[in-house]
Amino acid sequence: MQRSLSLYIGSRYASLRSGTLMVGFISGLTVIGLALGVAVLITVLSVMNGFDREMQQRILGLVPHITVTTPRLAPLRSEAEWQPLRNRLAESPGVTGTAPFLQLQGMLLANGRSKGILLNGIMPEEEREVSVLGDYIEAGSLSSLQPGDYNLVLGRTLAAALEVSVGDRVTLVSTVVPLTPMGDFTRQKGFTVSAIFSVGSQLDGTLAVVHLRDAQTLYRLEGRLQGYRVQTADLFSTGDVMAALRQQLGDELDYGDWTTSYGPLYDNIRLSKTLVGLLLSLLVAVAAFNVVVSLMMVVREKRGDIAILRTMGAARSSIRNIFLVQGCLIGVIGTGAGVMLGILSSLAVSRVVAWLQQVTGIQFLSADIYPVNYLPSELWLSDVLLVAGLSLLLSLLATLYPARQSALARPAEILRYE
Repeated sequence: MQRSLSLYIGSRYASLRSGTLMVGFISGLTVIGLALGVAVLITVLSVMNGFDREMQQRILGLVPHITVTTPRLAPLRSEAEWQPLRNRLAESPGVTGTAPFLQLQGMLLANGRSKGILLNGIMPEEEREVSVLGDYIEAGSLSSLQPGDYNLVLGRTLAAALEVSVGDRVTLVSTVVPLTPMGDFTRQKGFTVSAIFSVGSQLDGTLAVVHLRDAQTLYRLEGRLQGYRVQTADLFSTGDVMAALRQQLGDELDYGDWTTSYGPLYDNIRLSKTLVGLLLSLLVAVAAFNVVVSLMMVVREKRGDIAILRTMGAARSSIRNIFLVQGCLIGVIGTGAGVMLGILSSLAVSRVVAWLQQVTGIQFLSADIYPVNYLPSELWLSDVLLVAGLSLLLSLLATLYPARQSALARPAEILRYE
């Protein structure tokens, strides 16, 4: 009976329909604060998860996991010289694909506009083993890159800057200036835009892709390669794989991996998630410990009720349990509401931000500053459970002190002044 009485009275105190308006208002305000703190933390963690996912699937899906190249000041090797090395690359543990490439600097001219670019010469049929570029083609096809056709694949931002689309002609100017009897002349060639890709990152504004043979012809590198791109089974094991390749192939080649160019950015995203999570956890902690303030006010408001219950024979443990029930109900209701709101917010935040950008015409995220030009979100069950558990634990801890103080109240002293 004592247990059921504590549960009944505690649930009444936690309700907005409590007999005293002040008690109901304090309980409701505490629930709202806790729910908002939980919802914000879940939403922000989901956004950081989204950045992590897009970094791995989009940006790191386009850049090579590992590159094995000719040293910077050494002449490029021919394909025949590379072939034995490629066979050894393909047989190395942890390697899932290889593809030849040339990476060069150039300039594109079209419609009176010019743009400096990073030019990749690839073999389309082999590039699929090391890159997801073909998955992000918006118009045209990667297979349109055929030797001798002089077709070109551009990022969407780069195409917009040059005001070109599929089927338009652009002029590709080589940065290599050969010496001729007539003097120094840059080599240039007309290319047709055959496809446009969109990854939603900085690569959309800087990367252009042509067939390897066309790049060799324009830059007078017939039959020569810069090296091979290597795809690994595990993105985060590239250090071990690269060390094994160095030991197997020797030090006369240059080795690099994605951590050289994108490692700091990826580490910043991971660090930001940890720091933001810790800071927003303090927000949840503040909201949870508002339970202390609200319960202390309720205890003071209900001193008369406590004294009457004690004189009627209620044990101190029953009084304590009344406020434990109230605090736990506030924690459960606030956490539950926050989890529901956080899940809905995490699922909708990307579409809401995209809609706001479309309506206002303001680009909130620029690919020149951020890894992607949109707001990604990915909800993880582990994050939801972690935040909910943290909120419930803090709410329970915040309930202990007020509940203990209520049990120590002396009925005689309380009734003397009532």
